[in-house]
Amino acid sequence: MAVNFDASSENEAGLLRFLKSQLLFTPPLITREEVDLAGKTAIVTGANVGLGLECARQLLDLGCKVILAVRSEARGEAARRQLAQGCDAQLDDVEIWKLDLNSYDSVVNFAERAKTLTGLDIAALDAGIYKVEDSFNSITGYEEDIQVNYLSNALRTLLLVPILADKKTGDAPGRIVLVSSGIANATKFNEKESNPILPVFKKKMEPKWLFKERYGTSKVLVQMFVAELAKRVPSSAVVVTVASPGFCHKSEIIRDGEGRFVGLLTVSQSRLRSTSE
Repeated sequence: MAVNFDASSENEAGLLRFLKSQLLFTPPLITREEVDLAGKTAIVTGANVGLGLECARQLLDLGCKVILAVRSEARGEAARRQLAQGCDAQLDDVEIWKLDLNSYDSVVNFAERAKTLTGLDIAALDAGIYKVEDSFNSITGYEEDIQVNYLSNALRTLLLVPILADKKTGDAPGRIVLVSSGIANATKFNEKESNPILPVFKKKMEPKWLFKERYGTSKVLVQMFVAELAKRVPSSAVVVTVASPGFCHKSEIIRDGEGRFVGLLTVSQSRLRSTSE
């Protein structure tokens, strides 16, 4: 069934819209009286900082059990204790699972572990990177923004879809949320004319590295992937959505920009919208 929207990407993802949402809009917190997730289980990736940590906190406040998917189990444990102190949840309501999106093996092993769960209802896939300098995955050869934000993200989503469809509790469909960015709307995406397209991302960008452009391209690819996935996955089984949340205070997405102008700029913008403490 076709759906008509009263909005366009140009209006919703443009610079003015970004500034308005970043400076003037604070979405209200959902209360447990509105949404009760008791008995539900969620996976949250990138869950030890920024968006992922705040997402985990709010899910816990709604009664959901949460699995923190993190690269560093030590940092995951620190986040677990922080979450237990800041809400009504107990330590037993939070588990820590290792996941490294630079490794296909890690993604596959994570999905295999998810198959052992008695229930799984939500996957909030927040983890991502924004590389200031170009770098390439030592195993696959792909540029890291493309590897982490798109390729591993797509694989992780494809592996989780049947698990969510099978293990969701109750009649409500499973939910997968991927994180995009308004930058995708301003991306030139020069690689779109390449056929095949993926080998291009194993080469250095010419004539020079443009980190904003490559990050935006990784998000465009995610949106294209979700558009195709939505044609093949019935919403009665799993609903897949893409969110563009803007900058978030204490996010480490541009961690290798520390000490540089772009890093300082990102921190200053992200402070305009802080996660709750």
